[in-house]
Amino acid sequence: MMQFVPARSLLPLSGLALALVAAPFLLPNSFALGVAILAILNAAVAVGLNLFVGSAGQISLGHAAFFGIGAYAAAILSGTYGFNGAVALLAGAVASGLLAHASGRTILRLSGHYLAMATLGVGIIVYLAINQEIGFTGGPDGKAVPPFRIFGAAVVGEMQWYWIAAIFLLIVTWMALNLVETGYGRSLGAIHASEHGARAVGIDVAAVKTGIFVLSAVLASVAGSLYAFHIGFITPSEAGFLKSVELVIMIVVGGLGSVFGAILGALLITALPQFLTGFHDYEQLVFGLLLMLVAMALRRGIVPTLATLAARWAR
Repeated sequence: MMQFVPARSLLPLSGLALALVAAPFLLPNSFALGVAILAILNAAVAVGLNLFVGSAGQISLGHAAFFGIGAYAAAILSGTYGFNGAVALLAGAVASGLLAHASGRTILRLSGHYLAMATLGVGIIVYLAINQEIGFTGGPDGKAVPPFRIFGAAVVGEMQWYWIAAIFLLIVTWMALNLVETGYGRSLGAIHASEHGARAVGIDVAAVKTGIFVLSAVLASVAGSLYAFHIGFITPSEAGFLKSVELVIMIVVGGLGSVFGAILGALLITALPQFLTGFHDYEQLVFGLLLMLVAMALRRGIVPTLATLAARWAR
């Protein structure tokens, strides 16, 4: 049963809310605010993906496909056919959920690297469809997206989009924190520990895995739609393999199974390249070295490792 905020999560959730409220007043310019919006939307996707990967112990190397479906649903339905932006966003979420459900019932019978390859295959199929259906998607050249409208008024300006993204992230975080405290969340943990053991105690493993896969796909789709409306132009790369890998890196760096770890990992991986531009030709090299150092020094991810060290210090 959902509660307002789990007791042990009240303080960190309040801290996140305060940080989101303060951030736009501390950022130096509109460019930094735009990076913050992208980081927040990535964080919402990462929270959903972390429920599937970190909590349920599964793997997805094609999750950007759902982000791309949401983005192109926004572009095609609102731009080409004139649908309201909210309707386009909802349609993208439904399409992503249906695809995740249809594919999940088959591929989630697999595990390990076989599941990784299957999810990668789903991502590649979606990417190729977007890239080649030039009449609908614009193909490699991309597609323009009209402004998002609320009650007839267009959402314009970085500040307005920042608050929309921030509210979305808070809702997703609240939902994830509640989910892991429910019986369904404990079922995810049981499946992560042992699928055979979970079946032995009566858990419908297939239904639970499919359900969390659908939920993570829907969250990615909504974030993709918001991203498309905010940017105003999208390309097939938003549904590509590199985007999927980037999402996985976010949750690994932040900490698998940690809601706030997923958020921190998304913020770091999105913002860090902007701080490394001063290295010019060595930007990617420095970025890779930093990821290696984090992986070696904080093997469980940033948030779980720091939480363990803090608990030891407190004792």
